[in-house]
Amino acid sequence: MISSPQQETVDAAISSRRAVRAFLPTPVARADIEHILEVSARAPSGTNTQPWKVFVLTGEARQRLSDEIVAAYHDPLLSRQHTEPYSYYPHQWVAPYSERRRKVGWDLYSLLGLTRENKAGMAAQHARNYRFFDAPVGLVFTIDRVLQQGSWLDYGMFLQNIMVAARARGLDTCPQAAFTQFHRIIAEHLKLPADQIVVCGMSLGFADPAKIENTLRTERAPLAEFVQFLE
Repeated sequence: MISSPQQETVDAAISSRRAVRAFLPTPVARADIEHILEVSARAPSGTNTQPWKVFVLTGEARQRLSDEIVAAYHDPLLSRQHTEPYSYYPHQWVAPYSERRRKVGWDLYSLLGLTRENKAGMAAQHARNYRFFDAPVGLVFTIDRVLQQGSWLDYGMFLQNIMVAARARGLDTCPQAAFTQFHRIIAEHLKLPADQIVVCGMSLGFADPAKIENTLRTERAPLAEFVQFLE
């Protein structure tokens, strides 16, 4: 099959997407954010329910939310009072998922020079999630509690669209389930109605090429591990 410029552009946006963990302070134009969200909303959803709601945080709004979450995260008593509103990860890890999880974690910590004994260093790195890794734009996504599993699958396609549309514009992202632990703080800051549940957060901006953590490239399993062709 002969590739077309359109195919190459789309493939490049998908394949170059990665979780960036250090951003430049360079602002992102509001028009670009709006265009990314507008095109991403073309994601399919069952019976066109369009289950996504997005909060775009910049400047002081982003800073205030980050400050309160970081303070709670570093306070052992406060941190224990905050739990996830839903289970993102399995309660019991099994192969091959446990091995993949450990590998990406230690690949990142190795780049940063963090050893297993450096618990404080690892905690500080994790806390950077709540600073949106210094990205100028923080996104928070919510969904109506009445919606079921199918709508959450639809939501994933919307999130993927955002990350790919960002790459097409030279921007980078990091999707962050870490924010869900502090959903009550988020709900207070965003004045969320009781029917809304926090899905995740996301950092958006320009990757800092000088930061070593941004050299991390995660692996993907070969097709033979997850695809069967039946004829």
